Amino acid sequence: MASGKGYDFSIILAEAGVDFDPQDENSAGYRPEVSAMQYSRIYQQVLLLLQDETFGANGSAMAAPGGFRMMCYCIISCENLGQAIKRASEFYRTFFDERGQLYANFTEQYTRVGYRMLNSTAHQVSAADAYGLSMWHRFFGWLCGRPLELKRVDFSGDAPNNIARYEALFGCPLHFNQRYDLLYFNSECLAWPVVHTEHSLREFLRTAPYQLLIMEEDGAGNKLSAQVKAMIGHDFSEGFPSFETISGALNMSAPTLRRRLKREGTTFQQLKDDCRCNAAKLHLGRPEQSVNEVALQMGFTDPSAFHRSFKKWTGMTPGQYRSSHGKSRTAEPS
Repeated sequence: MASGKGYDFSIILAEAGVDFDPQDENSAGYRPEVSAMQYSRIYQQVLLLLQDETFGANGSAMAAPGGFRMMCYCIISCENLGQAIKRASEFYRTFFDERGQLYANFTEQYTRVGYRMLNSTAHQVSAADAYGLSMWHRFFGWLCGRPLELKRVDFSGDAPNNIARYEALFGCPLHFNQRYDLLYFNSECLAWPVVHTEHSLREFLRTAPYQLLIMEEDGAGNKLSAQVKAMIGHDFSEGFPSFETISGALNMSAPTLRRRLKREGTTFQQLKDDCRCNAAKLHLGRPEQSVNEVALQMGFTDPSAFHRSFKKWTGMTPGQYRSSHGKSRTAEPS
């Protein structure tokens, strides 16, 4: 999409730290995958250039700049997933044309969410088709702080050649040549509470889609610790949510939450450290921020304390970590 608009994709790849062309299997150094961090850097650059948060994937003539961002702010105050999906669907129905609208249908057993591609011509399912549905699937899971198990995924197009990769992406039966592109999941999930706030949403939007991509790598399943980590978030410049705040949001007493986390082999402090470590790695991967700026973002007023903590977490100083990941800055302290 960026190349079609006249942008040099090789420059975008280089800025993201990708030393091969992921679209060309014959390119030097080709690998079938890029990291979540690299993909997020590519996404952010293309978003900035095209001002289109969908990458043009849905073909909507009204994929207005900032549309997804504003939708997020409209739904973040919803009590549960069902309300969030209804409000998101209403948002897209109000501001987007038919090709960009989000279709949602609730029944007692299953919920269906996706796109109704009106007057679509025969085509083979592409990576862009799968990308659109996969991001919605992960976004819904992110809202609730836990993965959303899919029961079925429908595509309006013909089956792709590498169908196994699509099956691995969704982890459920896939159906092709259907009327719409849809996700299916149990309607009982609609009652799951939305655990995020505007504060954690701001960091999510600033680094999207990184937090969605790493959900697959976090094998925590439906563990309570996964929900707590989602509520802690990745932005600590204004401090951490208190233990009491999180236990209240989960509708349980502080002793009960502490006891259940212990059964999962962790503590609130360990989860805070894990979140802060992951967030620090994320920020250190952004070359426009100095190490001292990252320290402040992590809630450290003393940069030396950040250096000590980061080395305790990873065995490396922040400068060493940044250098080892190919994003060092000149005159950067280690």
